[in-house]
Amino acid sequence: MQKSNPKKVVRPAKKQAVQPGLETRMHPQPVFEKKNPENKGRLSGKVAVITGGDSGIGRAVAVAFANEGANVVVAYLNEHTDAKLTAEQVQSAGAECLLIAGDISKERHCNRIVAKTIKKFGKLDIVVNNAAVQYPQKGLEDIDARQLQKTFETNIYPHFYISRAALPHLPKGGSIICTTSVTAYRGSSHLIDYSATKGAIVSFVRSLSAALADKGIRVNGVAPGPIWTPLIPATFTKEEVSKFGTDVPLKRAGQPVEVAPSYVFLASDDASYITGQILHPNGGEIVNG
Repeated sequence: MQKSNPKKVVRPAKKQAVQPGLETRMHPQPVFEKKNPENKGRLSGKVAVITGGDSGIGRAVAVAFANEGANVVVAYLNEHTDAKLTAEQVQSAGAECLLIAGDISKERHCNRIVAKTIKKFGKLDIVVNNAAVQYPQKGLEDIDARQLQKTFETNIYPHFYISRAALPHLPKGGSIICTTSVTAYRGSSHLIDYSATKGAIVSFVRSLSAALADKGIRVNGVAPGPIWTPLIPATFTKEEVSKFGTDVPLKRAGQPVEVAPSYVFLASDDASYITGQILHPNGGEIVNG
């Protein structure tokens, strides 16, 4: 179990070349688990699919869910080392973990994720649409068609694919949770396409929650601010990484472990009267919506 202080200001120095990045190469290491978690069993007996669950926020959510009694399916691209470590953490919490590697921008693979989940566990209660990519650019003219397509087909299309595949299996009381971003509300001059996909996710949450209300399936989202995940050193310059998170009121980047409780809450019966909403663990930024 990690001994890092989640409130310590991050001053990372290294940039990674390829995204989504590897958590095993990060310094300092992100904090994804509490030292002494209070296992309340709020998700006991449930099964959750988490995309991008190998590292960052996804890993923290996987471990938090496991600590609450859920079995976890971690869908990830190709970061096998990170995924294996996440599985070990989930298993150490007494839960089962199924790893599924592949490209979630492909509809067929998203269908495969759900099918493998049902084959392994016989049920599905929670879907966490979390995986994303970002490609910082100085201006709109620098975003070519290839980047635009990649950003949208990774960040928003899988929300449709996996949620649709999961619907026949989600019971009344089931939960879909989508990761959006503070950039959906305030924008970002150097992440225009990324911010656009995150805004689309907010609308997806609000629309799907209305569509599924009669079925008793809740749909909500989480809009993190600056969180220390592998995506940061994999996409920003060394200088940008060194200053990451210092411009929010709390003057520091957040840790994945500080975001995961939002997902636990939304997945649990504690949030039984909450749907179509977005939670904002963002270090104090005030956003509308």
